[in-house]
Amino acid sequence: MAPERKFFVGGNWKMNGNKKEIDAIISFLTAGPLDPNAELVCGVSPCYLDYVRQKLPASIGVAAQNCYKVAKGAFTGEISPAMIKDIGAEWVILGHSERRNVFGESDALIGEKVNHALAEGLKVIPCIGEKLEEREAGKTEEVVFSQLKAIVDKIPQDKWDNVVIAYEPVWAIGTGKTASPQQAQEVHGKLRQWLADNVSAEVAQKTRIIYGGSVTAENCRELAKEADIDGSLVGGASLKPDFIHIVNASQ
Repeated sequence: MAPERKFFVGGNWKMNGNKKEIDAIISFLTAGPLDPNAELVCGVSPCYLDYVRQKLPASIGVAAQNCYKVAKGAFTGEISPAMIKDIGAEWVILGHSERRNVFGESDALIGEKVNHALAEGLKVIPCIGEKLEEREAGKTEEVVFSQLKAIVDKIPQDKWDNVVIAYEPVWAIGTGKTASPQQAQEVHGKLRQWLADNVSAEVAQKTRIIYGGSVTAENCRELAKEADIDGSLVGGASLKPDFIHIVNASQ
């Protein structure tokens, strides 16, 4: 990780937790100790966003796990960036592979969501990543560049400070399989070069690209040592006290 890019860890709770379990997570996060030089954001289910924002220390960010592309209207079951901001949360995760592959969200829709969330003042963690069959067919770059382009085309030049890109190979999410630090670094390096070639050298250098896919307390430090891996987006492991080690992986 380059020194000008602050280490970033997202804890994506997914569809997990009740108030009792969330209180336990808040307790171990509050106790820490957390690396003061790392930025931590927790991705929370919609019905608990307000509860978590009120209980977590202000130094820890809170993200919604999804939102829609307009401010309000007849969109049953959706939430808007305006609602997320209204309860005090600052972030949203968009385009997670589960949204793409379970719920059928397209690259184009995810780009529109990113654009609206940024316009409304949220910070965004857009996610990209290839499936196992795509990697085995040698299509990793083709897939992730295409996903990235659909997002980048919708990011205004003055909003890049509010974007943290997450690379999550789908075959490594929740499977126990992790891209090796070298495999992850290879893709992160190519993503950064793509940003340099297609946006600007400045954006490429300052934008954080984090890795997701079975990150654990055991492998987090090796991943954090790589030059273009600026942190991690963590699923199940973020529900457990060992998550503290992942947050502190760059120390």
